[in-house]
Amino acid sequence: MGFFDFLTEEIAIDLGTANTLIIHMDKVVVDSPSIVARDRISGKIIAVGKEANMMQGKTHENIKTIRPLKDGVIADFDASEKMINMFIKNIPALKKKWFPPALRMVICIPSGITEVEMRAVKESAERVNGKEVYLIHEPMAAAIGIGLDIMQPKGNMIVDIGGGTTEIAVIALGGIVCDKSVKIAGDVFTNDIIYYMRTQHNLYVGESTAENIKIEIGSATEDLQTPPDEKSVQGRDLLTGKPKQVQISYREIAKALDKSILRVEDAVMETLSQTPPELAADIYNTGIYLAGGGSMLRGLDRRLSQKTDLPVYIAEDPLRAVVRGTGIALKNLERYKSILIK
Repeated sequence: MGFFDFLTEEIAIDLGTANTLIIHMDKVVVDSPSIVARDRISGKIIAVGKEANMMQGKTHENIKTIRPLKDGVIADFDASEKMINMFIKNIPALKKKWFPPALRMVICIPSGITEVEMRAVKESAERVNGKEVYLIHEPMAAAIGIGLDIMQPKGNMIVDIGGGTTEIAVIALGGIVCDKSVKIAGDVFTNDIIYYMRTQHNLYVGESTAENIKIEIGSATEDLQTPPDEKSVQGRDLLTGKPKQVQISYREIAKALDKSILRVEDAVMETLSQTPPELAADIYNTGIYLAGGGSMLRGLDRRLSQKTDLPVYIAEDPLRAVVRGTGIALKNLERYKSILIK
């Protein structure tokens, strides 16, 4: 192997529905929205990531924005491959190379994923020059990223709320004991907001606007200790067809998201009810760890804590917990060999 090691680069990828993150040499070198813009006529990809994200909802008929991942799995094989390829090409350290290096990669995948979907991820990776490709389940990566020692005979519960899926898992001895993957996560929250604005305010807002509302004043409960200010939202009036603006408060967003959050709560409760008693005892002491962008929703930790009567902790920098864990697994391949899928 020796000589080839010199030509091999190691990267860890969190291929998410909403954001793709890549770690190279212990640094997050790519942190971009998982979205590509394609020219309809030539079929060429004209932009990826942040650039393509700015185009979303503002395109004419010759440009189409595509989100190649849906519910945490690859929906558009061709676009996802091109997207990964462009992200990898944009890594500063790899730009300097004369020829594309062979890559050793660890990529994380949702735990509720099928064989076929798994193969799609692997094939995508192999086509962008991945010589050694390992896959790791998302809750595992999140647990490692949070800093838990997952090899111990101790139960830990992880709730990873991403863009496409919410992954709930109880982990012990370097394995997933019981898990549940529900397709209710950031994207659904965004759509809930669009629907609410339409039905309650007769205001038609786009996805980017709804996403902004969610980030700026989104909430899981109607009584926050430090409520955010009201936000003015612009969109199209469905009655007159004119552009208009309305003021909304976090309470309304809490109402809009309530049903979806209930379903996340139920999934957590169901996973707890399937947990073996010894591990349940551990979780009573350790509590629940939240990761992923959805965990930043105001008041969600308190709401889950009230529902489960357990302490709930949010990972530091929850958006990057999964990719951090993937990076740690990549650096200590030997130690984590047992949890990686070859």
